[in-house]
Amino acid sequence: MRVVIAGGGIGGLVAALALHEAGIEVQVYEAVRELRPLGVGINLLPHAMGVLEGLDLLDELLPLGVQTAELCFFNRHGQLIWREPRGLAAGYPVPQLSVHRGRLQMTLLDAVRRRLGTEAVVTGRRLQSFDDTPGSPVRVVFEDCANETTATDGADLLVGADGISSRVRAIFQPDEGLPHWSGNVLWRATTRGPAFLTGRSMFMAGHLPHKFVAYPITEPDAEGLCTVNWIAELDRRSVGLREREDWNRPGDPADFAARFDDWNWPWLDVADLIARPDDVIYEFPMVDRDPLDRWTHGRVTLLGDAAHPMYPVGSNGASQAILDARSLADALVDALAARASLPEALAVYEEERRTKTAGIVLANRKHGPEVVMDLAEQRSPGGFADVRDVFAEGELAGIAAQYKQLAGFQVPPTR
Repeated sequence: MRVVIAGGGIGGLVAALALHEAGIEVQVYEAVRELRPLGVGINLLPHAMGVLEGLDLLDELLPLGVQTAELCFFNRHGQLIWREPRGLAAGYPVPQLSVHRGRLQMTLLDAVRRRLGTEAVVTGRRLQSFDDTPGSPVRVVFEDCANETTATDGADLLVGADGISSRVRAIFQPDEGLPHWSGNVLWRATTRGPAFLTGRSMFMAGHLPHKFVAYPITEPDAEGLCTVNWIAELDRRSVGLREREDWNRPGDPADFAARFDDWNWPWLDVADLIARPDDVIYEFPMVDRDPLDRWTHGRVTLLGDAAHPMYPVGSNGASQAILDARSLADALVDALAARASLPEALAVYEEERRTKTAGIVLANRKHGPEVVMDLAEQRSPGGFADVRDVFAEGELAGIAAQYKQLAGFQVPPTR
């Protein structure tokens, strides 16, 4: 079996590694001419880290970031609403990892080229079209971004892992249009600063639509400084989107920084983080797409953001793409072992992943586990002396547990 993957992001690269491990021939095409370590921080949840452990990648990945030990929710006054352990501290067999997206992607790329061969990922090739005529290999046509010529390849299966603006998805959904915008905008950057809380803490503060998230993505140095990934979020419906189709553009601190000027708490000065970015501040519209009724058409299927783009709530985007990759590889391996057909294998993959990810997309529109901050603001906008006066006993734990179960990373039972 030969698989062509359109898209060399996290999902596409992990899929390549998982398929190769199963003895399946893989070729990856990426539209960008040169893959570079761009972006800011992301979180990899334990179930996704379990997949990467199974691919023998943890020794390479763990030194890249910070093993997250706790997740905290605060109100806009810096008062603690809820704290829960994460990763190894919560009893998972593998860590939760906070890491720079670009460093993660480049490490995955190196692993693919080392294991599959240096030509396994071809860059500068954007998918243009494909022909899935029965009885012949899927014929995939790529535009060469360097000289505007075209190149073709053939495969038993085409996987569209080409992101939120997926060309593969657009061919099947020509009337879908642009992604759905929530009305909020995220500004994301990193800043070198002092470690806060446990030094391995991820926190979210405020409430929608006035929120701030931060977590370290490097260990503290000798001076106690680490690289902190941060995200500021505001409602921008009154302003609108200046460039609706640009999902990753430089942002202007003048658009948001003043709204966080007084967010200076004993354990962190938010305004100071915003004022000293290490590099570019990126602006992202908070966008997603409606869940699809199907991902697979013939011998073509979707994976990752091409299949289920979701709001960045609950640290699920990259993690769910990694789970897709594992599920697809497992379905193909099982089908080959049972002499089942490719359509049967893709049906298993879609049944395993599509409904689950659709549930997460819809839950994230309701703010997922971050709803505890909205409830705190609604019930006690001026703050509180004791959070137990705001939430019923067990309410916070119940919200956290419900989302973990939905997203598939509930803590395994002790034996």
